[in-house]
Amino acid sequence: MSLLVSFLDAQLVIGGVPILWREIIGNVFGLAAAIGGMRRVVWAWPVGIVGNLTLLTVFLGGVFHTPQHVDLYGQAGRQVMFLAVGVYGWWQWSRTRRANATAAAAAAAHGGPVADAPAVRPHWATGRQRAGLVVGMLVGTLLFGWIFAQLGSWGPWADAWIFTGSILATYGMARGWTEFWLLWIAVDVVGVPLLLKAGYYPSAVLYLVYAAFVIWGFVVWWRVDLAERAAAVTAVGRTESLAEPQRA
Repeated sequence: MSLLVSFLDAQLVIGGVPILWREIIGNVFGLAAAIGGMRRVVWAWPVGIVGNLTLLTVFLGGVFHTPQHVDLYGQAGRQVMFLAVGVYGWWQWSRTRRANATAAAAAAAHGGPVADAPAVRPHWATGRQRAGLVVGMLVGTLLFGWIFAQLGSWGPWADAWIFTGSILATYGMARGWTEFWLLWIAVDVVGVPLLLKAGYYPSAVLYLVYAAFVIWGFVVWWRVDLAERAAAVTAVGRTESLAEPQRA
């Protein structure tokens, strides 16, 4: 118990400003999870869950008596939602990876090329799914902004935008939608100034790092999608060319 209390209370002072070590550690786990997501590996989800649990205690500043002593209910609430969506994403990617591994093994058994077994196949969302994301972003921001304001959250509307965008982005990542990277950019644009004003400096700095990282991740997933589409077209062409002599 004393070790847990020591961890919760441990601080680092930079320029006279006290910063919780658990805020730094939680954000490092979050960055590691983002890197794993870009690489499409299953371990990204459990690593992210550890970071979410840690940051949950950070953003309830008034409850856990952090140096900022500011409650950001949206930031704290999204950690709880991350846990739920993270479990779903962990299950979804694990199932997809097993299916891809089975397909790769079957192809190899028939003399086909041996491919890796990624946990997800990046692809663009459909028009209806994109419309759902836009509607969800607007409705969620209005709804949670009102709720956070009633709870007395600091910066409720910006907090609601971040909360809603984070949940939709995490869900999009679980589904393999390339657009989820763009949602993270929308979150970062609002998140950086909010966290700076609230005094959560490590989180604000990490949001800046995320902003550059998500652009990179978006390009990586976009290229993977293009490459896999081209490979699928080539495979169909080969199948049709092999079938031509039989038709003749």
